[in-house]
Amino acid sequence: MSAGLVKRLFDIVASALGLLLLSPVLLAAAVWVKLDSPGPALFRQTRVGRFGKPFTIHKFRTMRVVPGAAITVGADPRITRAGHLLRQTKLDELPQLWDVLRGAMSLVGPRPELPHYVALYPADLRERVLAVRPGITDPASLAFSHEAELLAAAADPEREYREVVLPAKLRLSADYAASASLATDLRLILATLGRVLRG
Repeated sequence: MSAGLVKRLFDIVASALGLLLLSPVLLAAAVWVKLDSPGPALFRQTRVGRFGKPFTIHKFRTMRVVPGAAITVGADPRITRAGHLLRQTKLDELPQLWDVLRGAMSLVGPRPELPHYVALYPADLRERVLAVRPGITDPASLAFSHEAELLAAAADPEREYREVVLPAKLRLSADYAASASLATDLRLILATLGRVLRG
């Protein structure tokens, strides 16, 4: 059995079990988001997936439905009361288990970016990063777990993201894509869970 097939089977089993076992949490979070502020419970956005194919990513909505920048900086006033806790605990990411189950994402893989950021990828790194399914967590997610605070300290957050944060995350993602294995994925999942539990 190929490594790719093993990874996909692991994703299917783990995401299905996760959705089943966490269904009460998912329902409670959805109700809380709806009651906390006007708008849908889920946030949907177009991201770039494997081989450059666009897909719709799902998260619990953590911000008010108002126009704003694509990136979140520090204590963004658009973040709702429910959104603060969902972001802090990473529970806002749980709906992506559905994206994993349907094959658009993997549990572990480069975080999927918006199309206008992917357009900035150097050609060689773009090919390597987009050769694998995007994931819920990866080395870059762990390295930049406090990205919003980092960008809040910058004079120009958008420029800081494009010129400093994005290239660094891209290098980490390319390194992961080049050497990914089930053992690596399990270590990253455990590291992510540990980070969440430690707050």
